[in-house]
Amino acid sequence: MTNDHLINTLKTGLIVSCQAPVDSPLHDPTIMAAMAQAAVNNGSVGVRIDTPIHISAVRERVKVPIIGLWKQVIPKYDVYITPQFHHAAAVAQAGADIIAIDATTRHRPGGEIVVDIITRIHQELGNPVIADVDTIEAAKAAVAAGADIVATTLYGYTAKTNNDSPPNWELLTQMVEELKVPVICEGGISSPQMARHALDLGAYAVVVGTAITRIDLQVKNYQRAMQNLG
Repeated sequence: MTNDHLINTLKTGLIVSCQAPVDSPLHDPTIMAAMAQAAVNNGSVGVRIDTPIHISAVRERVKVPIIGLWKQVIPKYDVYITPQFHHAAAVAQAGADIIAIDATTRHRPGGEIVVDIITRIHQELGNPVIADVDTIEAAKAAVAAGADIVATTLYGYTAKTNNDSPPNWELLTQMVEELKVPVICEGGISSPQMARHALDLGAYAVVVGTAITRIDLQVKNYQRAMQNLG
């Protein structure tokens, strides 16, 4: 499958992010694989998976595109989604079809820059790249650096945007209008109606994670709300 055809399979579809924090009992390759398969069985056109071991497990269960990433907490750096090329290489080797990287303007460990990482992913691994960004400036820079897709993933999670909560419909609209690559809406989508609205605004596809797969967080939210009743 060519990269263009691979990306086209995502068009106007739902991508389910199957992830869990390391302290959750859900953070297990078998559980992530089952969750991903359940999503695909019910129409998800792709899945977004963190860490090579989970990607490998999911790859054995699904044939749809896997958007792979590897979250790494590195002291003195805020970038954590596939921060360096060797993380991207591990993600690709595990079976990811598309590699997601942090493409914000923040400093990266090892002195690597976004354009170098994207170029190496293209040339050495042969995978398309999704640039997770927080602002229109970062989005434009990512496209100039060669990103195949841009996603609103990091809006609300950086110093420049942490006073706001996703989704940012204005940012999505601006990205759709000003970028010449597919734009994926990710972050803060908590209902089918919101996902539909994102597509209506021009999103190429929509990623939903917490509202579908974060059981522990959803239960906590229900519990807090119920304790505050009366």
